[in-house]
Amino acid sequence: MATPKIAALLTLSLLCAAPGNSYRAPQSAPSAPPQPQNETFAREPKLIRQDVEQGVKHLLVSQVEAWNRGEIEGFMQGYWHSPELTFYSGATITKGWEPTLLRYRKRYSGEGKEMGKLEFQDLDIDVLSRRAAIVTGKFQLTMSNGQQPHGLFTLVVRRLPAGWRIVHDHTSAAE
Repeated sequence: MATPKIAALLTLSLLCAAPGNSYRAPQSAPSAPPQPQNETFAREPKLIRQDVEQGVKHLLVSQVEAWNRGEIEGFMQGYWHSPELTFYSGATITKGWEPTLLRYRKRYSGEGKEMGKLEFQDLDIDVLSRRAAIVTGKFQLTMSNGQQPHGLFTLVVRRLPAGWRIVHDHTSAAE
């Protein structure tokens, strides 16, 4: 279930993206900012933010390490193992953990294909709550022939019973 902040961001994005629509601030006086739903988050925001950031960074480091060992399945452990996982890339939407795994295998394993060395750069972790964050950054692959495919990504990550997992990935490669 989307948090209120994510739902508001998505609604605003959809409204602004529609042709002829633009966002205008309400004319009435602004109301008080919403209070955090979790009392601990309000009391100890710095500690919670550090905990969330550390957990998300650990997830991403684990993915990079698995990728650089050539382990697509290990890399995929960072994703929510659910049919509800979404992966957007270019004009393609892949839904579900298994189809996302198959997409990675098709693109990066098999005869004549390689995974290269993965690096994440310019990471920004926007902590939404104790259990959710949005991560933006850049990726770069370094291939054995010297090519360096690269691009941008936005991840929605959640703390699930199995730990921090990516529940939505929107990746765009540079042309």
